[in-house]
Amino acid sequence: MTILTDQHIEIIKDKKKRGQIRFAIFDFDGTISTFREGWQDVMHTLMVEHLRDTPQAEAEDALAVIAREAIDSSTGIQTIYQMIALREMVLARGGDAREAVEYKAIFSERLMARIEHRLEAVRSGEVDATELMVPGAINILEGLKTRGVRCFLASGTDQNYVKIEAGILGVSGYFEEIYGALENFQSYSKRMVIERIISENHLHGSELVGFGDGFVEIEDVNRAGGIAVGVASDELTRSGVNQWKRERLIAAGADVIIPDFQSSCALIDWLWNESK
Repeated sequence: MTILTDQHIEIIKDKKKRGQIRFAIFDFDGTISTFREGWQDVMHTLMVEHLRDTPQAEAEDALAVIAREAIDSSTGIQTIYQMIALREMVLARGGDAREAVEYKAIFSERLMARIEHRLEAVRSGEVDATELMVPGAINILEGLKTRGVRCFLASGTDQNYVKIEAGILGVSGYFEEIYGALENFQSYSKRMVIERIISENHLHGSELVGFGDGFVEIEDVNRAGGIAVGVASDELTRSGVNQWKRERLIAAGADVIIPDFQSSCALIDWLWNESK
């Protein structure tokens, strides 16, 4: 591993060809936006509540671990799949499970109650949009735009929410397309988006760079042969490396780990093989 001097950029692997990037794909929550900081806690509470009520429920502390592991292993996928997993866990414990879409509706309602004041604060101008973004996010988008890179956004959050929140943050214009979860959830995944971009544009893997803070998108970019940049962001403090994310992102195959985009110039120089 190498750390670029004073730039907080950790090079985990340096085996892919650099300097040929034409396309970039970004995750949204935790990579660009911090609007939804704390979503894991909301989902964790929901899971434990419903598992606790089953006939064959484990002790409370064991349920807390089970729920946390379920969330940790699925960060980055569509919410509906996490709710399908919850339904299956309830059924496995002899419970009267709701449909996954019902669990998702409860989760969405609780999460929106938690974050609506953040959205409104930016909408009203009370809070600057950059205060609810991963530091330096605009800088990396501007830097890639300057290099002529075509950028896409792909999130596990519902597409309508992603588009609204990207608009509130003022980043929509940087992306050719904004993808998110659809009602017909089988017709969308981050992997599908990556494969479509590569196929339609006849890309070699190293012509794609992907940025994300979740296991799924980093694994998908790495599998496609692209350069995978893991964003180990601390969404609460907006400062420093989240060590849990870092370990997960490395396990997913990240080539690079960064805490945020404050060193975007140095990162772009490295991606184009121009770092000193």
